[in-house]
Amino acid sequence: MANDYNPSMLDEIAFRNHADAALGSLKQSLIIAEESADFEVEDQAGALQISFEDGTRFVISPNAPVKQIWISALATSFKLDWSEAKQAFVLGKTDEDLKPLVARLINQQLGEETVKM
Repeated sequence: MANDYNPSMLDEIAFRNHADAALGSLKQSLIIAEESADFEVEDQAGALQISFEDGTRFVISPNAPVKQIWISALATSFKLDWSEAKQAFVLGKTDEDLKPLVARLINQQLGEETVKM
């Protein structure tokens, strides 16, 4: 089976366009989810920061040199590559798209299944 997570196939402009669209869509979903869960989302120079009441923070940011979206959450770094087949940024080891992965991480942090995206 061919691995369709090949960042070298994306040029800088295509990566930026995909990353901006993915993070913009994620931000809108997070703003809606904020209403029913205990966290806040902020856009800081293109990176999304999710802050929880206990002081914990998740950071979601594009990493242009390696053409990935990186998530720092739950003391772990998650690196998502662009999948041409799915037309989404995907975590290779779990095959999760950006939004479902972020929802899962937030729910783990909160200890409840509050957020769905």
